[in-house]
Amino acid sequence: MNAESISMREFVLADYDSAVALWQEVKEVEICEGDSRDEIRDYLARNPGMSCVAETRDMMVGAALCGHDGRRGFVYHLAVAAACRGRGVGRMLLEHCTSRLRAAGIRRAIILVAGDNSLGRQFWIRNGWEGIEAAFPMAIDL
Repeated sequence: MNAESISMREFVLADYDSAVALWQEVKEVEICEGDSRDEIRDYLARNPGMSCVAETRDMMVGAALCGHDGRRGFVYHLAVAAACRGRGVGRMLLEHCTSRLRAAGIRRAIILVAGDNSLGRQFWIRNGWEGIEAAFPMAIDL
């Protein structure tokens, strides 16, 4: 399979089950709170046209959630099926997301990469992203 046989399109709610199955296959992606069908539906509605999937004629081979808060862009769960890695699919997903963010006037985007995800960190660095050394990630369950 080469990049020419892969098409890109907007992520729609009907893609949810296939996307979750893909994310579960990719051990570096953590499915957690905020990833239910209803929450993804609401995210897609708040960020129309931002998220995307990559597919061959018969299956989803990549997916990414993308959106913004009006100030910063965010990319979540960018994942590519193992059989399709190294073929530019991740870069295609990322280019879709960043082009949509730029079109919306967003000038900076943020991602979170798990500390033990060296493969993911390498991908993001190769694509021009940088660590934020002065930042310490924090969260709270509400």
